[in-house]
Amino acid sequence: MPDGDSALAQRTMIMSGGSRGIGLEIARRAAADGANVTLIAKTDQPHASLPGTIHTAAEELEAAGGTVLKVIGDVRRDEVVAAAVEQTVERFGGIDIVVNNASAIDLSRTEDLPMKAYDLMQDINCRGSFLLAKTALPHLRKSAGAGRNPHILTMSPPLNLEPRWAGAHLGYTIAKYGMSLVTLGLAEELRGSGIWVNSLWPRTTIATAAIRNRPGGEQRVATSRIPQICADAAYLVFTAPPGKFTGRFLIDDDVLAEHGVTDFGRYRAVPGLAPLNTDLFL
Repeated sequence: MPDGDSALAQRTMIMSGGSRGIGLEIARRAAADGANVTLIAKTDQPHASLPGTIHTAAEELEAAGGTVLKVIGDVRRDEVVAAAVEQTVERFGGIDIVVNNASAIDLSRTEDLPMKAYDLMQDINCRGSFLLAKTALPHLRKSAGAGRNPHILTMSPPLNLEPRWAGAHLGYTIAKYGMSLVTLGLAEELRGSGIWVNSLWPRTTIATAAIRNRPGGEQRVATSRIPQICADAAYLVFTAPPGKFTGRFLIDDDVLAEHGVTDFGRYRAVPGLAPLNTDLFL
């Protein structure tokens, strides 16, 4: 996607997660404009099978042109999120964009899902999204008052109430739909405030290390798109005229199509004509 006109220069984004995958690409796209980025992530040390830490992510964002604040911690902890918000405001002067990206996944059926895994998903996905948005809200109000076009973007799906999605993996569905309810509720609660609230979800599976490491990973990657498609869509949301996107459950390629993009082949992880794998909840 062609570079913009540095619309996010000197804007400040705070993101949960972001050490790899879709979150890192969204942050990188903002950093390329000269944005300030705070990353809240636990990945202080390398993972055996998932490349990337908060430190390598920060290096990549700074190389792209951004200024980075690293907060090593767990989005489940109130004091960590409060400190991250406070440090962000101290360092950069405010907050303009909140990205709820951190998410845990376990697709086990109900009888097989340990309650520890259930609690982890609820606490990171649903509670973590609510907590970060809530804690940053006073600063987003200030951003709106200054005409800086603030956003809350949550990486969660449309609220598709077809029973098959709940029946397939109830614990995970509850957790992801909880994130989507944060979007639905805050968009209405903040209507008229000048703070725009949306969810973004990929049309297809996205080729990340987590996808590659699952059974049949190479085939999954071959039928997936790259994380950049989500980053380009998120950038268009952040830089859209005030109010263009709010209270919406956006799909990445729909956002791009609305802005005239017609070539989606460049977003394929593996060039070819094999049918792409549609993501969950669509």
